[in-house]
Amino acid sequence: MRIQALLASAAALALATSALAAPIVDGALGDHAVLQRGRPIILTGKALPGETVSANLAGKTVSAQADRVGRFRLTLPALEAGGPYRLLLDAPSGQQVIDDLLIGDVFLCSGQSNMEMTTEQSQNSFQIYGANDPQIRLMTVPKRLAFAPQDRFDVPPAWTAATPATIGKFSAVCFYMGQSLRETTKAPIGLIHASWGGSRQSAWLSPDGLEQAGLGEPAKTLALYTRDTATAEKAAASQWETWWRDTSGLAQGREPWRDDAGLAWKSVPVVGPFSRWGLPEMKGYLGMVWFKTEIVLTAEQARQASVLNLGAIDDADRTWINGQPVGGTSLGRARQYRLKTGVLREGRNVILVNADNVYADGGILGPASAMQLRFDDGTSLPLDQGWRYAPAGRSTSNAPRSPWDDINGAGTLYNGMIAPLGPVSLAGVAWYQGESDTGLPGYDRRLSAMLKDWRARFETPNLPFAIVQLSAYGATAKRPVESGWAGVRDVQRRVAETDGHAAVVVTIDHGDPLDIHPGEKQEVGRRAARAMRAVAYGEAVAPSGPRIASAARDAVGGVTLTFKDVTGALAPRSGAVAIGFELCGGGVCRFANARVQGDKVMLSGDGQPVDRVRYAWADSPVVNLFDDAGLPVGPFEVPVP
Repeated sequence: MRIQALLASAAALALATSALAAPIVDGALGDHAVLQRGRPIILTGKALPGETVSANLAGKTVSAQADRVGRFRLTLPALEAGGPYRLLLDAPSGQQVIDDLLIGDVFLCSGQSNMEMTTEQSQNSFQIYGANDPQIRLMTVPKRLAFAPQDRFDVPPAWTAATPATIGKFSAVCFYMGQSLRETTKAPIGLIHASWGGSRQSAWLSPDGLEQAGLGEPAKTLALYTRDTATAEKAAASQWETWWRDTSGLAQGREPWRDDAGLAWKSVPVVGPFSRWGLPEMKGYLGMVWFKTEIVLTAEQARQASVLNLGAIDDADRTWINGQPVGGTSLGRARQYRLKTGVLREGRNVILVNADNVYADGGILGPASAMQLRFDDGTSLPLDQGWRYAPAGRSTSNAPRSPWDDINGAGTLYNGMIAPLGPVSLAGVAWYQGESDTGLPGYDRRLSAMLKDWRARFETPNLPFAIVQLSAYGATAKRPVESGWAGVRDVQRRVAETDGHAAVVVTIDHGDPLDIHPGEKQEVGRRAARAMRAVAYGEAVAPSGPRIASAARDAVGGVTLTFKDVTGALAPRSGAVAIGFELCGGGVCRFANARVQGDKVMLSGDGQPVDRVRYAWADSPVVNLFDDAGLPVGPFEVPVP
């Protein structure tokens, strides 16, 4: 019996050792995954250096030798839709089995919070309980940032079949898009979701993509950060300070971190969100607030290096001591900034913080007990008292963020969430982002760079994209106004139309002026599926609904607009005329009377100059022009020749 037990233990140990040494495949491949049909199946991973790795799938076997660091790459032939299959990876060091694989169409869904919003958070969530479909497979990429592109995930993401238990926590837009495509394609559908609420476009670009987008310097600063944090921090602060001078108009030397005498300081009632201070002027305040406190140090304290602990700050901060920048980041995380010797001085020291609140609660959140200056000798000085504040208003453009910032940085999310997906083949990408880039110049260049960047990353030169346009949110307009949200929508439209393999998903009629996260996601998913049917499957459907085709002057000073991709005819809802059209010229825009006929809209002239036409140009416009398919005319601005 003892010999048998020893033999069993030895066998178990051999199996465990073999499993530990077995080849490991990278990326989005795991049990229950979907692999893209009709494309060669590329597998990369790690094995023992120099050993031969074989892969067998659906009766096909290929082999390759791992290089001197153990990396291997295998290419299996393309397969038609079907399954389930078992993939066997075999090497002298061991085996790995990946089970229950389907062959179908794989889509990546990415962006910020409106893509991240789950089905259980959206409207019609009761439908989850009848949405069971084992031929739809779901995978959510864990949130992770990195300062350089990663080869693989720390923990491989798990694939699951679409069941009432798994759908509720998954991206609503992504799931509803996949569900709609499943109805038309009948093939298995794999959905990979990788989003992070509040993220800027720049965080989703590779080093090459950043260069193409004109963000080569932030990319270099991020690389510097991994080698010399202090120098990189100084470079990021210099960029922020230049931005502040340009937007505020203050001359050098008059900036608040050098001369705060021009600010109207008031005492902070309590450490915590300023919207909860009980002060009417701070309730719901969005914008920047300066915070200041003063401390007195002994010569011994000033000689030491130390750590400045400010607690959590929302959304973003930039912090100085005695006019010297010491740090800055975003999200409501605890701020801990290492101070070198020479920053502090004997006697009076001024700590100045700019807190930029762009959504919901903001300010220095604390807790107060965490706020302290901790010296290297183990002693500390509390910083929970004596704070003053001065509102700075909302800036005309978004403040620059540090390149290493989680969601606003230079490639931080690409590095940690997209690069590790490996050489997964995709049928298309659904992209829902832009809120955080509103007011930030160069969005057209960043968006175009991302399309090219991800096509290179996934080795598909014509990879289709469905770009979900920003919904209505914020102020409605009684008269023509400038609108950052409208500008982003128009960039999304123009980039998609010039790309050739992309389409916008118009959502302007499903927004909510009071909620940046509108609850109607099922129809948005259906419209994203419609766009994919056109750009990914080549179906003869209008990908975005009615689109502006041309603008021409008429003989009496008006403008005739012609639309393409109109199903049936255009018609205004809830009235005899279409609303939301503007004639612009001479630096002035004004609402225009519009008459609709078939695929044309005729705007009456008013005797004033006209050089362009805008439609639905507001943060939250009211629209009523649709075609017979129930699809709205999307926002646009076009020149009038």
